[in-house]
Amino acid sequence: MILHELIDYDVLRVIWWLLLGVLLIGFAMTDGFDMGVGALLPFVGRTDVERRVAINTVGPVWEGNQVWFILGGGAIFAAWPPLYAVSFSGFYLAMFLILAALIVRPVAFKYRSKRDGTAWRTTWDWALFAGGAVPALVFGVAVGNVLQGVPFELTPELFSLYPGGALAKLFGLLNPFALLCGAVSLSMLVTHGAAWLALKTEGVVAARARAIGSVTGLLTPAGFVLAGLWLSVGIEGYAFAGEVATDGPSNPLYNDVVRTASWMTAYAERPWIAIAPLLGLAGMGMAWLGMRAGREVSTLLWSKLGIFGAISTVGLTMFPFLLPSSRHPNSSLSVWDSSSSHLTLFTMLVATVIFMPLILLYTAWVYRVLWGKVTEADVADNSHSY
Repeated sequence: MILHELIDYDVLRVIWWLLLGVLLIGFAMTDGFDMGVGALLPFVGRTDVERRVAINTVGPVWEGNQVWFILGGGAIFAAWPPLYAVSFSGFYLAMFLILAALIVRPVAFKYRSKRDGTAWRTTWDWALFAGGAVPALVFGVAVGNVLQGVPFELTPELFSLYPGGALAKLFGLLNPFALLCGAVSLSMLVTHGAAWLALKTEGVVAARARAIGSVTGLLTPAGFVLAGLWLSVGIEGYAFAGEVATDGPSNPLYNDVVRTASWMTAYAERPWIAIAPLLGLAGMGMAWLGMRAGREVSTLLWSKLGIFGAISTVGLTMFPFLLPSSRHPNSSLSVWDSSSSHLTLFTMLVATVIFMPLILLYTAWVYRVLWGKVTEADVADNSHSY
């Protein structure tokens, strides 16, 4: 028997769907609080020293946290090539906006303290704000559009076609439901950043972070519930019309996809997936209570649970679809028809089993070394601080 045939093709596809979810959740849990701190920076720090304290809570770890984003993009490229090609084509300007914000962020970290001028530092502070708020918002907008279906179709040669020009595509993404999802994403990561600042700082910076986090921590579950209600009554879902070969070729056009009344039919078919939104709401609610009570470690952990539940809700609700097509439902990409080959998925899995534990161990070691609060005295006394 050939080695890669030890694991069935359909099982490998599900494993890589799960791993993609793990990478996206890992990115939101780690780089999410970096983005949240950036979005909070102009509001929690009113003096240069206070802002430096906030920046130095994430300065040593943001680069490592962003590895999850790179791994997620790499996993989509290697494990789900049609998903990578179609999504990056349709969301080109939105992706460019995210990448521009993520490029500006490291530049702001490195250059902010190179000069003492107020205007200079304020400019880079707002760059850090954009580097945090813009990706957090746009990621949510993208999820909202995926849930509604993206207006593309595949030719018989599997080329993707989108109507309209680049600007029309960008503004087409800014519909009411997608903007609501973007607001939920932004408020969720701002709350996560506030929980991080409450853990890593003290005094007025921590107090302001808790005050803002108490507001966004209440808005997040409210928006999450509203989005769920909207999804259940106002947005059609997708389903396969007949049997699908789960180990068949990666060609979406081989399958027949139809629109359904709602995505919520998934909960009738698989009631156990309701655990995801319940965990999300529990995490969000407990994070809000922890913020109000002044708890630190537990608040951050509850916030992570809320993020896990929210992202898992989207993935489990849509399964097995990855990118549905509102223009031509049969072009929709799913777990069963848009993956790489059996051998590719197996080879990637072997590499993941070897290297993922090393990444997790290194990350744990870094956070262990950097454990503790960042104070104004630390910033003033350390010549290597931001």
